[in-house]
Amino acid sequence: MVSADNLNWLQNWSIEVTPQAGSRIKAFDKVLPRGTTVNITSLPGEESQDIRELIQRLMDQGMNPVPHIATRGIQSTADLACRLKSYSHFGVTEILVIGGDISSVKGPFHNTADLIETGIFENYGIHRLGVAGHPEGSPNISDDELQKALDRKNELAVQSDLDIYIETQFCFDPKPIIAWEEQTRLRGNQLPIRIGLAGPAKLSTLIRFGLMSGVGPSIQFLKKQASKMAELLITKDPSEMINALTIYQAKTPNSCIDGVHFYPFGGFEKTAQYASGLTISLN
Repeated sequence: MVSADNLNWLQNWSIEVTPQAGSRIKAFDKVLPRGTTVNITSLPGEESQDIRELIQRLMDQGMNPVPHIATRGIQSTADLACRLKSYSHFGVTEILVIGGDISSVKGPFHNTADLIETGIFENYGIHRLGVAGHPEGSPNISDDELQKALDRKNELAVQSDLDIYIETQFCFDPKPIIAWEEQTRLRGNQLPIRIGLAGPAKLSTLIRFGLMSGVGPSIQFLKKQASKMAELLITKDPSEMINALTIYQAKTPNSCIDGVHFYPFGGFEKTAQYASGLTISLN
């Protein structure tokens, strides 16, 4: 039986927003609990000024803004320092570092470990750093390379003053997540893991984003649930995923899973309401 104690990992949740979507949200504090971590995506073509303005709005409304930095898009150490200095001006203390486009390396950095090793984050008041996790692998990087990269991030977490955690790509099937968590932990991973889940959205929308992101085997799991055309219009939420992961948490007290990150493919406010409801049910 799953008790309320087993649901504590759900209280540590975050959500993400693009600068464009964020500009349409009048008041974040009307849809999110105060102190919520909000990741700000960094997509090609987005203006840095838009990101800074969104950071300021989130700060003003009591949120914890976490800008993304795409490693391979950083042109130099000076470029990285400039971005961090800009973010620190607003009081940002947490950053999410992703690899970025593997076919478009603009500077000397090829992976997130390269950035962490500069030691620059600590110089600008960044105390907490998220790095990417791939339960279903990556279409561009071998499983062996991904594992070696995770090993290195664990080493850097010990060597640096940074609080490093893993935030995973979204999946639609709990089995790959559970298998990956167990495998990486047995290999030596000690970094906390925030599991990426898609918020409530139509099945057709989830499949579209899954194909765009190349999430892997679990997209087939999702397609099986949409055997008829009409079912593509059904809204699906991650409750089944959460239930399976909660059972796993109850059976695995040494699990590294420590929270949830929601991708709001079906709308920011809809996802925020769903996530907040999960938290409220624990009180």
